[in-house]
Amino acid sequence: MSTDAIKFYNRYTGEIETEKVLGEKYLRWVYGTTLGKVGLHVLIKRAIFSRLLGASKNTRKSAESIPAFIEEYGINTEEMLRPVEDYTSFNDFFYRKLKPGARPLAEGNVVVLPADGRHMGWQDAATMQSVFIKGQKFDLPALLGSEELAEKYEHGTVVLSRLCPVDYHRFHFVAEGTPEKAHLIPGPLASVSPYCLRHKLAWLWTNKRELTMLHSERVGDVIQLAVGATGVGAIFQTYESGKPVAMGDEQGYFAFGGSTVMTFFEPGRIQLAEDILRNTADCRETFARQGDLLGTVIS
Repeated sequence: MSTDAIKFYNRYTGEIETEKVLGEKYLRWVYGTTLGKVGLHVLIKRAIFSRLLGASKNTRKSAESIPAFIEEYGINTEEMLRPVEDYTSFNDFFYRKLKPGARPLAEGNVVVLPADGRHMGWQDAATMQSVFIKGQKFDLPALLGSEELAEKYEHGTVVLSRLCPVDYHRFHFVAEGTPEKAHLIPGPLASVSPYCLRHKLAWLWTNKRELTMLHSERVGDVIQLAVGATGVGAIFQTYESGKPVAMGDEQGYFAFGGSTVMTFFEPGRIQLAEDILRNTADCRETFARQGDLLGTVIS
């Protein structure tokens, strides 16, 4: 497994930065050593491990670790809806809500990013051949759990949004429309850190996933795929199926752990943001916040 530092482009500073990875030594050991891989397959990727880990983050005692976490990772407490002392557990803090206006929406005939995170994007899904490391390809039918959907989006536009444990962990609709009920695609719960995906990209289409179809008059049928990971035993959908939503409305949230949201547009609907395209071509993610520009709508 590649042990190179995880570097990303920060849209707001214009700089290439190095990610501070939560549990970095643990990830390197589990996914990069023979003994670690044994532990991964015997226990760590199994749902029971994530449920137990999640339960530990729901205890009142777990709230004691919140101040140290905020300090170490530079969490902006000013944008949080509730003060730090109000959180009753680490998970309560982890999927915190933000104050109104903390994530302003990009303006114009655009679609917006679904979550805070590090993003990669491909104008044509058929060109997804270098993801985190050169040569890795997507298995689209496996990822979407459907040959029919894979055929429909084979040449569509795709954005992969990776949420780190230090990020705001609620995800939102990229456009206005009417969402269907989320469809569960069962699977294990391995990490989605680049340390792990460089070694085995297939975790994205074997991990537990929930697929939501959003029907939008302006941008067509959009898939928003929430991918679970180690520690993310539950993906909580907070929207009401069949009820129209506005662009930027909350769709759901993840409990403790790193997570991923993938967004699929039909061919010819969206022109991706230039910085996302440029950095993806270099196997590099672009950091940007929920509500910021994902791309413009092609008239």
